[in-house]
Amino acid sequence: MPASKNSQVYLVGGGVASLAAAAFLVRDSGVPGENVHILEQLSILGGSMDGAPAPTPEGGYVTRGGRMFEEEHYVCLWNLLETIPTLDDPAVSVRQEMLAFNIEHPTNAKARIINGDRTVADASQLGLDTRDRVDMTRLLALPERVIGARRIDDFFQPHFFTTNFWCMWRTTFAFQTWHSAIELRRYFLAFVQEFDRIHTLSGVRRSKYNQYDSVIRPIQEWLTAQGVRTEFGVTVADVEFSDAAARRISRLHLERDGAEAGAIELGEEDYAFLTIGSMTADTTYGDRSTVPELVRDKRDGSWRLWESIAKKAPDFGRPTAFCGNVDETKWESFTLTMTGRTLLDRIQEYTGNVPGEGALMTWKDSRWLLSVVVPAQPHFRDQQKDTYTLWGYSLFGDVPGDHVPKKMDDCTGTEILDELLGHLGFDDIADEVRATTRVTTVQMPYIDAQFQRRTVADRPLVVPDGAENFAFLGQFVEIPEDVVFTVEYSVRAAMLAVYHHFDVDKEIPAMYHGLSDPKIAWSALRTAFA
Repeated sequence: MPASKNSQVYLVGGGVASLAAAAFLVRDSGVPGENVHILEQLSILGGSMDGAPAPTPEGGYVTRGGRMFEEEHYVCLWNLLETIPTLDDPAVSVRQEMLAFNIEHPTNAKARIINGDRTVADASQLGLDTRDRVDMTRLLALPERVIGARRIDDFFQPHFFTTNFWCMWRTTFAFQTWHSAIELRRYFLAFVQEFDRIHTLSGVRRSKYNQYDSVIRPIQEWLTAQGVRTEFGVTVADVEFSDAAARRISRLHLERDGAEAGAIELGEEDYAFLTIGSMTADTTYGDRSTVPELVRDKRDGSWRLWESIAKKAPDFGRPTAFCGNVDETKWESFTLTMTGRTLLDRIQEYTGNVPGEGALMTWKDSRWLLSVVVPAQPHFRDQQKDTYTLWGYSLFGDVPGDHVPKKMDDCTGTEILDELLGHLGFDDIADEVRATTRVTTVQMPYIDAQFQRRTVADRPLVVPDGAENFAFLGQFVEIPEDVVFTVEYSVRAAMLAVYHHFDVDKEIPAMYHGLSDPKIAWSALRTAFA
């Protein structure tokens, strides 16, 4: 039965993929907003794109991560945001607001890498030698079917991993050496235009506030105004297919507070778009005196739904390839909430960047591989006066620090702050900073899961072959050539699902390839390979 304006559409999960799908259903497919239903197990929409008061007794603010946007590659996201009004002015789109903000606050990092002696490294010197360039060329030239499930460090010699290029690339995108070589290759191809600006990250585009306030809330308010309905506190525990071929969903089984809560029956014209997996599932929080728990037993249901679905057909993916090794997929971030500018002013003096102008600053030789970024202030719409924030993260949480002899995973917020202050060397203001700073720590068991080694069959297509009334969304679907761990990936998946099932007579924006742009390709390749 073809889709119609009478179709009821159920979007499982309230992340940006479902929100984008809802917007495309209303905007491009003509589905009445009241026919679109978002089912979210939490009490808030946005998924991994968050920014909120810290859920700890100490309070303050927290973001689990920071989604950096990029002008050339993020074509589907820009398509969406061009038609979403801002919260402050309905005549201005989120896209227009972001363009104006980045003109006012251009990214031009002057201290991307900090040496062990606390001097600022010349990050424009990428450090690649002839063998490194040969290995990069080989990886770019190989087809994915040949690369298969091999690791990044299967393709490079030890020297490559000591270079400034790798330090900046890995911390910008959160790569580990054991991650999928296919994903690294895709990143090289998608972001080749960043090769000659990786040391300043001048190609990065940021939102006015954190990603929740600037992107998610405007989309949510627009959808609500269109009549889109959101049901919070409901988990889709399983889906039922109406035939042995598993190509039509007939029922969604629901849970509330861990107990069965009935089911939703899908009619002949109804659809279900399912977000599978979650990179922020089982997130836990800590503060200055507590340590966030590392959850290993999949408590929040995001992965269990996909595990159940995957048993129903061989082309529905293999979730254990991504969520089967927490020690390879976790890392921890932290947000500082400061009642005073002392630390930000000293960092500005140290780096030469005002808040919002710099980018990730990484201590290359730190055992935790510690990085921080100071956003433009205020970073939250309701940020209190004379309050300032800073965000940081580390890729290696299971080794002792350089200034705190404990694993980051075992540290309180105060100890993580001490490690940061030790690397900065600001001994004269350390006591003041400790007294005026709240620390919110965030442990995320699956934050790097999308980069895990995989085969072609491990991720299902957005619309599996023969799927009559369903699609898969999120970071764990397969979109050939596109790059996971980006908002663009989730939005493109939503567009593919909606345009396919509802026969939208519009073209999906072509995926950007820097190598097809002679000017950009020549400049970038000259930087990396000269």
